[in-house]
Amino acid sequence: MENGSKIYHLEPGSKKHLCPSCGKKRFVRYVEKATNDYLPEQYGRCDREANCGYHLNPYKDGYANPDQDLQEEKKVGIGKSTPVRAFADAFVPFSVLKRTLLANGYERNIFIQNLIKGIPFPFPEKDVEKVVELYYLGTLNKGYMSGALTIPYIDRKGNVRAVQVKTFDQQNRTIKTNFLHSIAEKHYLKQGHEIPKWLADYLKNETKVSCLFGEHLLDKYPVNPVALVEAPKTAIYSTLYFGLPDQPGNLLWLAVFNLSSLKLEKCKVLQGRRVVLFPDLSKTGNAFKLWSKKAVEFEKAMPGTKFTVSDLLERNANDQERAKGLDLADFLIKQDWRAFRPKQREIPSVPEPMVQPKGEKSEKGVALNKPFFQQPRTPDAQPLPKPEPKWQVESLERYFIKAKLPQEPIQLEPATNITNVVKMVERHMAIIKAQRDKPRFKPYYNRLMDLKALLQQSKKANAGRLPKVKKRTQNNVKLKIKST
Repeated sequence: MENGSKIYHLEPGSKKHLCPSCGKKRFVRYVEKATNDYLPEQYGRCDREANCGYHLNPYKDGYANPDQDLQEEKKVGIGKSTPVRAFADAFVPFSVLKRTLLANGYERNIFIQNLIKGIPFPFPEKDVEKVVELYYLGTLNKGYMSGALTIPYIDRKGNVRAVQVKTFDQQNRTIKTNFLHSIAEKHYLKQGHEIPKWLADYLKNETKVSCLFGEHLLDKYPVNPVALVEAPKTAIYSTLYFGLPDQPGNLLWLAVFNLSSLKLEKCKVLQGRRVVLFPDLSKTGNAFKLWSKKAVEFEKAMPGTKFTVSDLLERNANDQERAKGLDLADFLIKQDWRAFRPKQREIPSVPEPMVQPKGEKSEKGVALNKPFFQQPRTPDAQPLPKPEPKWQVESLERYFIKAKLPQEPIQLEPATNITNVVKMVERHMAIIKAQRDKPRFKPYYNRLMDLKALLQQSKKANAGRLPKVKKRTQNNVKLKIKST
């Protein structure tokens, strides 16, 4: 034993084996830390937590001596979870993610193409383009997973924490799942090349998916209520069905990754928001019970944050659907999205009544008529407090992206000299976007408006003399999602 650390642990990476209980290839085996040798095949954990739940820990049944491990891992199951270690400061470089955002890749992306022509009720191309840009969805163009969808987990600061890779069939059911870092590692080893430093550092992270899918949108949409689902696919479909978050009353759909990934540490970024949880179905309802319990815990730990749990699937699903562990997207895909799009309003466009965690008072809601989703309705809900005026922040940002900013110092006001205009604009825009729901951003906004007026006057007087400056935004990829 080394310094009290575990001798045996679950194998890191994305490799899966056949589960001895359910027979699905979703089983992660235990290995010896020093040698990476497998323990007997019965020791491991099935990823199908709600529908199988098999987990045989070598420390629990006497195979290993638990006294030798000061950090014995907890059994992952209903009501329990593995503690998340603080991750190392190693991320997937944005330059690596950007390679998946090539414009011509979307024409070969099975998932994206299905959205516009392969499902019963295809979406308009412009809507799909908006969602692709919103979540930075991309495509693998080479290798054994060519045509796969890339799903980045980008945190609030813009760091790419992980990039999930998924292939789908013609009904958009998942066929294969991997991660970009794992694919990259195998590629370099197969070619006999040295692993780049970013990847070597990244592989040391014990936790790869360490933020919410869509977390980078929280500051962009500061007043929208948040919907949390398990998988990114469900968040993507729900956004297309219930509307983009560009309307303050629409839900901002985020995902936690899987059932046990709903953790307080991840959800702290939701402080002060209204959050609706949509757990997947499970055979015995354990997923709903687990998330309901966690909602109560999170609300106590995060004063000012409202967590509610949707029982929509629990009320409407049959035993066969529960056994399959279906999610919200599995039901939505059978329905016409036009019936779900909300009109512009200032209340959350929640697709069903919300129920509070056990012991809490429920909000008033309207039940759906059966059959499932036949007549989608929204609940009576208290309107959100009216947000501050938009102040044309997006328009202002677009102006400075295109504007020719001077390289030399300028005098904005009699007592205000700006030595570096580019940095001044970048810093002010960052403060405005981070604080736009608070009064403190207004002086920065007003200063940029004064700068804009000055530049416009200068342009009229000296047309074409200002130097050209590169765009600052990262998401400049023009999409070509039309099928060939």
